[in-house]
Amino acid sequence: MATTSGYLCGLDIGGTFTDCVLINSSGKITISKSSSTPEDFSIGVVNAISGAAKKLNLSLEVLLGSIDGLIHGTTVGTNAIIQRKGAKVGLITTKGHNDVIHIMRGSRGLSAQDIKLIVHIPESTKPDPIVPKKLIRGVSERVDCLGKTVVKLNKDETYNSIEELFSLGCESIAICCLWSFLNPAHEKKIKEMVTLANPHAFVTCSSELVPKWGEYERTTAVALNAYIGPTTVGYVNRLNHKLKELGYKKPLQISQCAGGTISVAKANDAPLLTLDSGPVSGVTGSVRLGTELDTANIITTDLGGTSFDVGVIHGLNPTVSYKSLVHQYEYFLPKVDVQTLGTGGGSKIKVDEITKRLSVGPDSAGASPGPVCYDKGGKEPTLTDADLVLGYLSEDNFAGGSIRLNRQKSIESIRSLAKQLKMDEYEFAGGVTTIAEFQMADLIRKVTVQKGLDPRNFVVFAFGGAGPVHMGVTARELGVKKVYIPFGDTAAVWCAFGAASADISHVNEKVKITSSPFDKDDLNKTIEELVEKGNNQLEEDFVPTTSRIFSNSIDMRHKGQINEVEIPLEEGHLTKESMENLHSKFTEKYEQLYGKGSSLPGSQLEIVTFRSRAAAVTQKPKLIKQPITNKPLAKDVLRDTRNIYWVEQERKVPTPIFDGYRLRTGNVLDGPCVVETDTTSIVVHPDQLIRMDDVGNFIIEN
Repeated sequence: MATTSGYLCGLDIGGTFTDCVLINSSGKITISKSSSTPEDFSIGVVNAISGAAKKLNLSLEVLLGSIDGLIHGTTVGTNAIIQRKGAKVGLITTKGHNDVIHIMRGSRGLSAQDIKLIVHIPESTKPDPIVPKKLIRGVSERVDCLGKTVVKLNKDETYNSIEELFSLGCESIAICCLWSFLNPAHEKKIKEMVTLANPHAFVTCSSELVPKWGEYERTTAVALNAYIGPTTVGYVNRLNHKLKELGYKKPLQISQCAGGTISVAKANDAPLLTLDSGPVSGVTGSVRLGTELDTANIITTDLGGTSFDVGVIHGLNPTVSYKSLVHQYEYFLPKVDVQTLGTGGGSKIKVDEITKRLSVGPDSAGASPGPVCYDKGGKEPTLTDADLVLGYLSEDNFAGGSIRLNRQKSIESIRSLAKQLKMDEYEFAGGVTTIAEFQMADLIRKVTVQKGLDPRNFVVFAFGGAGPVHMGVTARELGVKKVYIPFGDTAAVWCAFGAASADISHVNEKVKITSSPFDKDDLNKTIEELVEKGNNQLEEDFVPTTSRIFSNSIDMRHKGQINEVEIPLEEGHLTKESMENLHSKFTEKYEQLYGKGSSLPGSQLEIVTFRSRAAAVTQKPKLIKQPITNKPLAKDVLRDTRNIYWVEQERKVPTPIFDGYRLRTGNVLDGPCVVETDTTSIVVHPDQLIRMDDVGNFIIEN
């Protein structure tokens, strides 16, 4: 994409706010937040852009006409799944395999996410079906494991099934046949018949969306895609049309879960790619900042009102996964690996009446009624209430003063629970924050150690409204030395900044199980097919040839095992030398994940999946560097002094509160202290310090 002197715009929709980040050609950032509008999210998007235009003293039309790239992270599909407000889906599959999506896997889709539920079956249940049995039709057809047609598609039976599903009110149709990723002819014919019967229906094929083996996972993916399709497509097209009417001239790009962006047309075909694109954008922005800081190993932490999202960047490459989980349903789709914990500012605090056990989350008070201190009718105290009682937060400067917090109500609600444990409200609130911070540390350990990585070799990026409040302690518990709060204020809208930093990206895969010894020419032929497909996709995105970048990899395993590891192909294809080193590269990666000595030297290997990532480097936000000075603190940097209860000292201590906007590059503050901005509070504990670097990041050092 060509670069000009205009603006980059990143947008991110959250449950409460829609965030907008504008970056001009010199790197100056303008932030705007607007209330999300669930009845029509495009209204909130336009309001957020309008807010940014107002700050720049521009009309909305003039600003939109000056934007060179607008990238939007949408949660419309995610919300449709969470709220169970997706389309009525009909599923057409191979006769005899109608119940695959109901049978699931043996773990009922829990996949080690909660060991307690796996080992104690009575406490676990299967989720509500995406597609009820009455809306599933099996048709006579069969392709074998070599891709050969052994039973032709029964067209009369298929036509009758389609008519029945539409008569039952289906809005979209999902198609998944056995071995269709090897021979998609039957799926394509069924899709053609569906479109002929109802041109307005949303229809999706597994061979187009997820051409991989795993009948259950493919069926889940295609059913979810059909479930969120009409809602997501309607929203994206509505927004695209509205922006064009208001003066935006360039192609709208949509954030996707694989870490880049896709066109509106691609989002319409595969809305499943937009799931979790918001948290993934936070990882994308962190890669951009990490590149500028020459910091290769980063743990990204996004702490909002309802959840805590963690991503891992190793060697400036986000860790990825090829299996996703939604409401216990597993499906195959390449995505940046972001793990979520039900801990956030709105997490409810509870004390078990019998065991007297204190717990934080996963239930959340949400935005309405919200924490008790919001004074909107909330009765159960939350993590935010505990933060307010301890003194971490200001009653008068929360969310830039837009919400005045009621500290007395927080104290009363916390005190009522503290009495059950014979504690005062400060000890209790300190216990609440410690539990939450250690829960977050446990999740970070899980996502790093399970990948063979040591969190002590990383830095933490803390963003989201509540991230800077708690990550100092979480990082200390992990042995991490530095916590970055990106650009101060911008940390609260970091996912929108990440959206503005994303490249156009397409990930293409092909399953072709091949056993060693390998034929180099045959392997390269498969890779070339995937590269050509990516080239065609970038051509449709109007990306010039000189801006295209490809990276290829293969998934390998020991023959007879199921655990696969991804092996990057540095040269983009296999050479004589790389073929000779293939076994040693596999062994190195395998033992990093599963332990020294876990591989089987000299054993036969299999290549399962070939993968090609086609990307286009887009205009990037420039970071404004300021020279590090030895200037003393500004005279008006100290806002106030507040009594804060520090868990480490088990007492309240008069603590300085600093104005984050008055700090200069190179300034250093010793803890304990709090640095406040309009969007967050950065809590610096005793024996920590905080400094500002040359691009405006706040850095907590343990």
